[in-house]
Amino acid sequence: MTQACFDNSTTATERVASALDNAASPAAQHVFTQLYADAARVTSQHSDAQAQAGRSLGALHGVCITIKDNIDVAGETTMAGGVVCAGEAPALHDAPVLQRLRHSGAVVLGKTNMSEFAFSGLGINPHHGTPANPADTTHARVPGGSSSGAAVSVALGLAEVGIGTDTGGSIRIPAALCGLVGYKSTQARIPCTGVMELSRTLDTVGSITRSVRACLAVDAVLSQQALPTDATDLRGLRFAVPQTLMMDDVDATVAQAFARTLRRISEAGAQVVEIPFTALGDIAALSMPGGFSPIESFAAHHARLERGANQIDHRVVARMMLGKGISAQDYLELHNRRHAWISAAQQTLQGFDAMLCPTVPMVSPLIEPLLKDDEAFFKVNRLLLRNPSTINYMDGCAWSLPCHEAGELPVGLMVSSVAGQDAHLARVALALENLINSLHA
Repeated sequence: MTQACFDNSTTATERVASALDNAASPAAQHVFTQLYADAARVTSQHSDAQAQAGRSLGALHGVCITIKDNIDVAGETTMAGGVVCAGEAPALHDAPVLQRLRHSGAVVLGKTNMSEFAFSGLGINPHHGTPANPADTTHARVPGGSSSGAAVSVALGLAEVGIGTDTGGSIRIPAALCGLVGYKSTQARIPCTGVMELSRTLDTVGSITRSVRACLAVDAVLSQQALPTDATDLRGLRFAVPQTLMMDDVDATVAQAFARTLRRISEAGAQVVEIPFTALGDIAALSMPGGFSPIESFAAHHARLERGANQIDHRVVARMMLGKGISAQDYLELHNRRHAWISAAQQTLQGFDAMLCPTVPMVSPLIEPLLKDDEAFFKVNRLLLRNPSTINYMDGCAWSLPCHEAGELPVGLMVSSVAGQDAHLARVALALENLINSLHA
């Protein structure tokens, strides 16, 4: 009964049993903040019984998923990767996105670890530990964040889908660093009700999986608006490659993988055009004063800061406090600047089918040096957020597709477009994924 883009070789009961066994392994340490072992077993058994009777529970029948720790589950206090929320009132209802997932037949394995309050692109968490990136079993590297556990749960094969959120790249960054597919839709497609806020202006719910088709199947459930699942022809497509900002400080591994991928796209008959995306040079103005995430997260969490700042990661506190004291005038002016910036960006990208750049400019860095050095933490965090966050500011849609060679640390190709172009971009992403996979076959 499960869609072809998901595992049909075993039963849901077998998949859940395997996932729960592997969740106790050293490799899965720090992935989950909570496991729903009993509920997952019951749901999987029901799923198999219905399948045996020839009945479908929905588009995600029997698919094992994980949900990020900032998503409401009825009867539980939403912790968002922290501890300061302990004792607060539990959620009265599942978040709408979780309701839709359950109604589609998905099996929820548990809640996954994350950067506290979703405020980091690294995935480091001082309360629950940091899940190690499965791409390197020799050295402990960051998984990317803030949807760290979501990505690692998929990379380890515990789940087929990790549901996350993306405010400045928090789905695409861990997807890129862990060698997975991540999709951030145009924000308005999917409701954020019942998801703990970082920035109401920029927050988006999405998924991390192993394929574009799997992400599209999940998006159809989350948004209740199915996107096309047929790949477009790459011949004649026009891709913009911005030379402003997005190619700065790119490490050698990422640069080589990106150049190799662009060459193959050109050889497939598409036009790859380098452009001077001057509007990107103005994006720093959208972070002053404070920026949307500090301003809106301070508004959302100021009571928690007042009563328990010492229970919150000091690096998160420092960024939230940037939003303190920002006037209504400054906040509204920030929105005005964003709208003007979006118009300039849309004008630049007119006539192109998508924009291409590295999702992040580096391969996954080691965890330990970033734990010890705040300056290094903030520097790397800024670099990881830089490229993907531009799409959130643009209210655009974007994919991260793995484009590294076997044996290399993962590299992500970001394929993006302006708001509302999700349908065309889905067909483009499918075509690019097919091209990349054909070269690795």
